Amino acid sequence: MDDVRASSAWVASHSSHVVVDSSGIEKVAETIDTIPKVEWDFEGIHYFDNGPLTVQYLLVLDALNFCFWPDKDLNYDNLAAGLKEAIQNDKSVFDADRLQKYTGSELRELLKWPRPLPLEDERVRLLHEVGFELERSFDGKASNLVESCGKSAVKLVALVTRHFPGFRDHSIYKGHQVFLYKRAQIFAADLWGAFGGQGYGEFYDIGSITIMADYIVPAVLRQLGVLKYSSTLASTIEANSQIVAGSEEEIELRACSIYAVEKMKELISMKSGKKVLSIELDLWLWSFGIQCPGLQHHRTLSIYY
Repeated sequence: MDDVRASSAWVASHSSHVVVDSSGIEKVAETIDTIPKVEWDFEGIHYFDNGPLTVQYLLVLDALNFCFWPDKDLNYDNLAAGLKEAIQNDKSVFDADRLQKYTGSELRELLKWPRPLPLEDERVRLLHEVGFELERSFDGKASNLVESCGKSAVKLVALVTRHFPGFRDHSIYKGHQVFLYKRAQIFAADLWGAFGGQGYGEFYDIGSITIMADYIVPAVLRQLGVLKYSSTLASTIEANSQIVAGSEEEIELRACSIYAVEKMKELISMKSGKKVLSIELDLWLWSFGIQCPGLQHHRTLSIYY
C-alpha cells in the first residue's frame, strides 16, 4: 500500500482543485479522543456463516460495489442485502461456473431490482471475470485466494489486482501513475471486519490498508473542513453535474481524501498514544456520511467505486 500512500501524497502536493487543510485536520483530531467504534455489519445487511461461503459472498459483493448514484433509489444496502438473500436461498448461487453465466436480467432478479442497474453490462462482465479467474487459478473458491496470501492484507490486495483486471483502480495524473485500489482494499477490510480479525480475516499487516476512496468520504471530509474545493469544482458538485472518470478533479477528490485521512490518523495516534487503523476511520467517516441525507457528493461513472 506504499504506492497508494505515496501517489496520493504526490497528488495532494500538486493539486489544482482540492486543498487538504491542515488546520481542519487538526481540529477534527482535537475533537476525537478515540475513534467511535462502528461495527462492520452495523446495519445487519451482510451474509455471514463464519466460513468459506462468506468469503465467496464478499468477493462477489466487492466486485459489484460501485456506482449506485445514477439510480436514486439504489444504494450499497440493496446490493449487500440482495446478495445475502440470494445466497441464503441457494448456497451455490456464487459458484464460479455460475458466476460466468449470469446475464443482466438474472443479476437483477438476484437483487430483486425492478429495472436495469447502472453500468449493468460492466457489472455482468466483472461477475464473469471473477468466476473465470476463480475457476482457473483458485479451484473456484475465493477462500483459496485468501489462504494463498499468507495472512497479509498487502499481498491479498496485490493478488486481487493481479488476477482480476476489474479491481485495478489506478489512473494517470499530470503524468504520474496514481494507485487507489478501493475495491481490492475493501475486500481485505471486509474480511477483517466480518471475521473479527480471525480466521479468513486475520492479517498481520491490516494497518497497511488505507481508506477506501469513494463518493462519500470526500464529501464528509469537506463538511468537516478537512478538504477545500475550488469554486469551479464546488459549483460542479452542487449542480449535480458529472465529473469525468480520470479527470484531474476526480483523481484529486479521491487521492486527497486518502492523504488527508492518513494525516488525521497520525495526529489521532499521537494524541491518544494508541494505534489507529485507517479502516476504522474509513468506517466511521462512511457511517457518518450515510446518515447525512443532504450530503452532496461528486458524480462520476466508474467501475472502481
